[in-house]
Amino acid sequence: MSIHIPLPIPTHPDDASPPSALSEKEQTLYDLVLEHVSAVDYTLPNVNQEKAALTVDEKIWLSYECLLRYLRATKWDVNEAIKRLEGTLKWRRDFGIYDKITPQHVEPEATTGKEFLFGYDTQGRPALYMYPSRQNTEESARQIHYTVWMLERAIDVMGPGVETLALMIDYADKAKNPSIATARTVLNILQTHYPERLGLALIAHLPWLLHAFYKIITPFIDPLTRLKMVFNPVITENGLFRTAADAEAWNANSTSRVFEPEQLVQEGWNGSQPFIYSQAVYWEALVKLCEERRSRMVAAWHHIGGKVGTKEWEVKIAVRDETMNVRVDAETVLAKNGQLQS
Repeated sequence: MSIHIPLPIPTHPDDASPPSALSEKEQTLYDLVLEHVSAVDYTLPNVNQEKAALTVDEKIWLSYECLLRYLRATKWDVNEAIKRLEGTLKWRRDFGIYDKITPQHVEPEATTGKEFLFGYDTQGRPALYMYPSRQNTEESARQIHYTVWMLERAIDVMGPGVETLALMIDYADKAKNPSIATARTVLNILQTHYPERLGLALIAHLPWLLHAFYKIITPFIDPLTRLKMVFNPVITENGLFRTAADAEAWNANSTSRVFEPEQLVQEGWNGSQPFIYSQAVYWEALVKLCEERRSRMVAAWHHIGGKVGTKEWEVKIAVRDETMNVRVDAETVLAKNGQLQS
């Protein structure tokens, strides 16, 4: 039987780890950034004063982990980190993250399943699949909006302790690349406004003709990002691996496996999940999953204290525990009614 909806977010109660403690120097630098963006009278610079104050969504976005991502991306340069944070805050407003780029706006781009979220790698990172051969529209701003919208949804479904995603690009079926201009625009958005969000990029079935495209855009890719790119990964009955050597050496005690078969789709990736994209089913399920999760995270953020610098870890743990308690309560009720099999 085929599957048409996303897999549930893994809880991994035993595997998830809170953020590591900062060194004394790192803590001092972090405190300086936090003090700047959390000041009572803080407003975005060079913005109309009527709209310069931070919104609730923006305060939630300015999490403990977010500030650290920008600090690490700027090699712990406080002034540069603040500059980039403020640049992204303005960009998110101008780009329309909170208002313009809605499910209704980008849905025409989603009808063929050229991008979808399904499953998680062995580190709990959500997998964002891309199938260039399923391109269904002409190049436009909305195509870029759709890619960013999907990236935001991937962030929505990251579990506790997870800050990055696994990008899965399948070039089978005579796939074509976007134009150099579009590729550079997307790269600039990812590297400027989503620092340290890419955990791994797996690029499968890449024909030799398309290697030239990647050679052209490589100079525009951050060196650290390049290290995360794996071309033509190895897929066996045991799962997905970076290299043939990793696949051959794998055993139950090793950590070289990137994806378990149960978390991979069958089509193109030889996983065990018979996922088939169905717009009528998948789209509604994804939108509902993300909207409900964001609603729970906002409620948890307010409950914890509702301030800039709140840890994503604490928010996600609160949501996870709430979800698990609801499941336990539901199973208890079913058991009492004799509706669960022993």
